[in-house]
Amino acid sequence: MNPDAVKLIERLKDTGTLSPEEWVFLISGEDDELASFAAEGALKIRRQYFGNKVYVRGLIEFSNCCRNDCYYCGIRRSNKNAQRYRLNEEDILSCCREGYELGFRTFVLQSGEDPYFTDDKICRIVDRIKKAHPDCALTLSIGEKSRASYQAYFDAGAERYLLRHETADPVHYSLLHPAELSSENRKRCLYDLKDIGYQTGAGFMVGSPYQSAEQLAEDMIFLSELKPQMVGIGPFIPHKDTPFCDKPQGSLKQTLFMLSLIRLMLPDVLLPATTALGTIHPKGRELGILSGANVVMPNLSPVAVRKKYELYDNKICTGEESAECRTCLDKRIESIGYEIVTDRGDHPDFGR
Repeated sequence: MNPDAVKLIERLKDTGTLSPEEWVFLISGEDDELASFAAEGALKIRRQYFGNKVYVRGLIEFSNCCRNDCYYCGIRRSNKNAQRYRLNEEDILSCCREGYELGFRTFVLQSGEDPYFTDDKICRIVDRIKKAHPDCALTLSIGEKSRASYQAYFDAGAERYLLRHETADPVHYSLLHPAELSSENRKRCLYDLKDIGYQTGAGFMVGSPYQSAEQLAEDMIFLSELKPQMVGIGPFIPHKDTPFCDKPQGSLKQTLFMLSLIRLMLPDVLLPATTALGTIHPKGRELGILSGANVVMPNLSPVAVRKKYELYDNKICTGEESAECRTCLDKRIESIGYEIVTDRGDHPDFGR
């Protein structure tokens, strides 16, 4: 194990920051020994802040219609093979009712950037969910909006917002997205969300096309500056109907290593073990927990639409009922010595 890399990990634990050159050195030097060392440190920190608790979020994918044309995404507007759908308001409320009965106390409403769902519609849905389940937290993940829109959702009762920045490098961003989308606007959205008072989630793909250690270093520096309450990362997985259909998949090992480094840098962050991890490895989510993650997000969407929300190929859990997903995850997490808790799972700075 490289002693210089070990020193950097120890310093990261102490200071929460590294220089760009140090990040590149650390990320480039990943091997099994170093990854194990980083994971061990990440688990100690995770236990210090959260014990053996794993928070569960109920994911409701309510529309796969999207105005954007991101080159990596299966629901991009140019994909004529996508089977489009929208859940109506009652469908969404029904998913929440079922989730509540299964013990979920956080709901995540996720969709493509669908113009059909105007600010008024979103605010009405948020208001109805919060009135029906006042003890639950509500997270939105519906893309780039104006500050006024974010403020309206917040005033209606939304408390959290997930918006992966995907990559912090503007040039790399331009290789993954069409010209009408910019890294600058993506970051503006994230700073607006934090300023309004949301528990804010950023994140990036690991192993996305054209990505280098320098770009991953830039992602880590951006996260250290933004200090989000949540960070979602996952391996890039190609989709057959996108321009990146033939690009290589992101690495499980590198994704787990980056999870550990994020935990070391942001000790009290809420960090999911994503579905994408479970897609590329049968025990990917468990390995994510053992690398420092502390959140899982099973699907509450109706089974009839789950396969249609296909951001990447071979997504898992598309055929299971919500109760099956919950029971399966409980057993999986218990098998590695952790416990899924029925809790809102707020960031410590927002504890209630």
